[in-house]
Amino acid sequence: MNTIINQRLALLRSVMAEKQLSAYYIPTADYHLSEYVGEHFKFRAWLSGFTGSAGTLVVLPDEAGLWTDGRYFLQAEQQLKGTGITLYKMQMPGVPSVEEFLTSRLSAGSCVGFDGRTLSASAGEELAETLAKKQIRLDASLDLASTIWENRPSMSKEKIWIYEETYAWQSVSSKLSALRQEMVKRGADTHIICALDEIAWLFNLRGSDVDYNPVFLSYAVIEKEKAFLFTDMEKLDADTCRYIERQDVQILPYDSVYDFIRRYSNSSVLLSKSQLNYTLFHILKEGGASILCGPDPVTGFKAVKNETEISWSKKVHIKDGVIMVRFMKWLKEQIQNGHSLTEASAAAYLDGLRKAAPGNLGLSFETISGYGPHGAIVHYAVTKETDIPLKAQGLYLVDSGGHYIEGTTDITRTFALGPLTTEEKEHFALVLRCMLSLMSAVFPEGVCFQNLDALARTPLWQQGLDYLHGTGHGVGHLLNVHEGPNSFNWRMRSGADPVPVRAGMITTDEPGVYISGKHGIRLENELLCLEKERTDYGTFLCFEPLTLAPIDLDALDPSLISDFERQILNSYHKKVYETLSPYLTSEEKQWLAGYTRKI
Repeated sequence: MNTIINQRLALLRSVMAEKQLSAYYIPTADYHLSEYVGEHFKFRAWLSGFTGSAGTLVVLPDEAGLWTDGRYFLQAEQQLKGTGITLYKMQMPGVPSVEEFLTSRLSAGSCVGFDGRTLSASAGEELAETLAKKQIRLDASLDLASTIWENRPSMSKEKIWIYEETYAWQSVSSKLSALRQEMVKRGADTHIICALDEIAWLFNLRGSDVDYNPVFLSYAVIEKEKAFLFTDMEKLDADTCRYIERQDVQILPYDSVYDFIRRYSNSSVLLSKSQLNYTLFHILKEGGASILCGPDPVTGFKAVKNETEISWSKKVHIKDGVIMVRFMKWLKEQIQNGHSLTEASAAAYLDGLRKAAPGNLGLSFETISGYGPHGAIVHYAVTKETDIPLKAQGLYLVDSGGHYIEGTTDITRTFALGPLTTEEKEHFALVLRCMLSLMSAVFPEGVCFQNLDALARTPLWQQGLDYLHGTGHGVGHLLNVHEGPNSFNWRMRSGADPVPVRAGMITTDEPGVYISGKHGIRLENELLCLEKERTDYGTFLCFEPLTLAPIDLDALDPSLISDFERQILNSYHKKVYETLSPYLTSEEKQWLAGYTRKI
């Protein structure tokens, strides 16, 4: 029995009884619905003992369940032992969703409590509607973490810093002007922003409050004539304060936003229900504001990179490409020479190369380092419990990236560490064909991301194979490595509108094959969308790969790809060698020449 976790659960249940709650719902989120959260917001981890970055805990008086995805099945099984918490493996056959679990366990008149700041308005509304069908109500006002969590870590106090226009190009005033024009078009008096990456982009500011994301805890309210930034005053030095105020932006205390927005009861307020937390939404709704729901304009603005951002992105990919070449060379030599490596030690070496690079500001996400069957876990996170040695055979998948002052990178490569099976070779070739198909696409302006997704999947579909994730996501400019609205995925979220591919967008191209218990293969490049030509039939767009690193020819049987595909790969490898070689030693150049050779 895990005494500590059981004591914490007992304490929560005693408070639940006082408040007459039949269940307490605990997602993994901060008040801004960030992909990663700071220590202050890890209530789910503190209460359950499960430390993975994704999961939802539901506690009832006599049982508890934790829902997480395939990345964390092994870890969760280990960490939940003795807690009395049942692991529910998301998306596995026969496993109920959180909503199905609650409706099956609770009776009419029950109440589910949660902290409304940790759930999106859209998710909260959907949960409320589902439970209401069984006459179960929600109480979103209950921050029980503050009630029972002794010695809770404080919110981050990391300093906010200015992202110079040298790298951002566009001024705050020009961004605010464009935003206000869009507000007028949509009939809005006020716009409320909760997403941290959007606030950071809008005000040309960065921070360190969220793991892997260079953002800071804040809210923003934009009116037709005024702008307000809500954040912790202690995180602003005098120069940063003066900079913000020069932009005609008023700084207010972080938590004051919840009272501040009550003034908009007679206003038309533009917001995104998927990006605004449930509490803020309901203050506005209950106050009588005219709510205009739709995509946040800032999301679309920052997705289209300007010339300066593109120029810096190309430079940062050279820097990151050199790192990947050195890692690949080191990895191959270590394995060939019989040195002992594990998933964790290999990832640590790659992470160290990035952190030592000039201008590096940390990793853009936790490095995925999966050997053999672990490569088949799409978002595998190596832990002490799961770490395994790398052997001189089979496939090793590494998905990694970094933040640099010049921009953000995200790259995946799958390496052959020795002899491969026929199946591994066939699957590697299929994934490469998928990647090259999308990379070489030419299409008319107006085509949407989900239209192009089929290009990346067709070689796999023809073999009765697929991958259960999107083909690619947008990448921020020294911001979140995962950003919208650009996303290659034929599976659209309910209610989502198709998004056209636009010149200036940077989106990943990362198809894969995952065979449970055997191997996983994924290849990923970032693609910049460009205008190719204008004809009588309109404007045509294409992609330029920004990512520069070899595709492992040791894993490729050239007979399994077409002449056209071979031509694309050879052209890409030529670009990799010509661009990176000036930054390499003579020994590294010679090695790279072998792995970018014409096939």
